[in-house]
Amino acid sequence: MQHAVGSPLPPPPQPGHGPAVGWSPAAHHPGPHQGPVPVSPRVAPGRPVQVPPPPPVAPQHAQGPQQVPGPQQVPGPQHAPGPQHAPGPHQAQGPHASTAPVPPPADTTGHVPLPPGAPVAVPSVPPATTALPDPTTATLAVLLIGPAGAGKTSVAKYWADHRRVPTAHISLDDVREWVRSGFADPQTGWNENSEAQYRLARRTCGFSARNFLANGISCILDDAVFPDRPVVGLGGWKRHVGPGLLPVVLLPGLDIVLERNAERSGNRRLTDEEVARIHGRMAGWYGSGLPIIDNSQLDVPETARVLDEVLSRSIASPPAW
Repeated sequence: MQHAVGSPLPPPPQPGHGPAVGWSPAAHHPGPHQGPVPVSPRVAPGRPVQVPPPPPVAPQHAQGPQQVPGPQQVPGPQHAPGPQHAPGPHQAQGPHASTAPVPPPADTTGHVPLPPGAPVAVPSVPPATTALPDPTTATLAVLLIGPAGAGKTSVAKYWADHRRVPTAHISLDDVREWVRSGFADPQTGWNENSEAQYRLARRTCGFSARNFLANGISCILDDAVFPDRPVVGLGGWKRHVGPGLLPVVLLPGLDIVLERNAERSGNRRLTDEEVARIHGRMAGWYGSGLPIIDNSQLDVPETARVLDEVLSRSIASPPAW
């Protein structure tokens, strides 16, 4: 038998047998044929046929990550596959199997999905009945307006604490004071910086109110909105919260406002001249069509009860503003 030049010689045949079983030159000599060449064993007469053992397989090197050819790459954000593994019980099989992109998760807090906030709609008018709607169980957005010292914050907190449904209190002054370094103190006067921070705080309050309402939580906001600046004040609140916002004005007498302002401290306390000027501008709400509560002789619980009565009428017949 002739062999290719340079190939290893086969082992010598054993007596009574043919060439060594399982040996082939292709297994020891690289070439176009890598598989073993089958050799028919010679069996001596009268002896059982012996099944030859499987031929040894040449060791193969581990394949690295397969590269997708450049001109035949699949379009899209798919990447070249890495080392192939046996598919698991939930993996797709087949030459065309691919993993579908996972959609981004919805807006969640922990495991609780949150609906997006939307402009607050006008409260639905109940059918004509003799009884007014109960504002203590309705989901509402209320804007309490009044000068410094009118009791807006105190009434708003009490009203929110004693409702039978979840209710939040959002104070614009509190949100404005989130700015620590560079805070535009209202005592320094109204300028571009203070107006910019006021607009930012109002937009933040409106965003919070819309998200509270979208999740079934009522809210009451308080702010010293001036009637002679509708675009900056009342119009801005309507734009940021929605047309369903119910504005109510608290307007006690000037002597009551001055007395309450004197009990304040820090940047919440204004000069008597500034308080009188603000109170005079608030008088422009008379004749505006908005409901006004004179709480000069009312304490906080009584003012909150009157507020419920006003809101009940506003739900039945929303004010035009």
